[in-house]
Amino acid sequence: MSVSVSELTRSFGEKAVIDKLDLSIAPGEFVALLGHSGCGKSTLLRILAGIDLEISGEVTVPRRRAVAFQAPRLMPWKKVWRNVVLGLPGRPDRALAERYLAEVGLTDKATVWPKTLSGGEAQRVSLARALVREPDLLLLDEPFGALDALTRTKAQALVAELWARHDCAILLVTHDVEESLLLADRVLVMDHGGIAHEVTVDLPRPRDVGDPRFVELRAQLLSWLGVSA
Repeated sequence: MSVSVSELTRSFGEKAVIDKLDLSIAPGEFVALLGHSGCGKSTLLRILAGIDLEISGEVTVPRRRAVAFQAPRLMPWKKVWRNVVLGLPGRPDRALAERYLAEVGLTDKATVWPKTLSGGEAQRVSLARALVREPDLLLLDEPFGALDALTRTKAQALVAELWARHDCAILLVTHDVEESLLLADRVLVMDHGGIAHEVTVDLPRPRDVGDPRFVELRAQLLSWLGVSA
């Protein structure tokens, strides 16, 4: 397994945000995680990323993993290419950065300052910075949440393409039911600190939101989330 979690608990004071949670993600599997705000989705992602260590239970993740957050978190005083290879050992490798910028369609932005990028472009740089680490596990924390609808659709298509090319496991935290069904092999719904529901998305790619099975799965997920379809 790329991810194996058993009896995971994370508390803040007296409140257990994650309570004896079990989770497994297979190598190369794309998993989406839904749930109401405050249910512990981002906390779980931070634990899997190794950012939050105040836990009990067992967590096994690949050594090579990377995270992309909703905010791209680019260093404004470094050119785009230097942001891509930021934190890698050795001297900054511009050729390596440009190879991954090409993968996200930003070859011509290598030498510009981050402040000149659009929101969608900045998020693509964030993806390139994650992928340059050649992760076995890519953690995405609502990476499209701040994008407009058209840019979001393009970003979703790009992530699907990159996942197919790199064959890494992905955990996508999102509030968007349709997005989860468009991208994931399996969708989990988190509630009361654990995985309350899950569904396998057994639909061919690319997926059609008008497909009767897609509509059925969307209604099921919305029902679990307490929302009328």
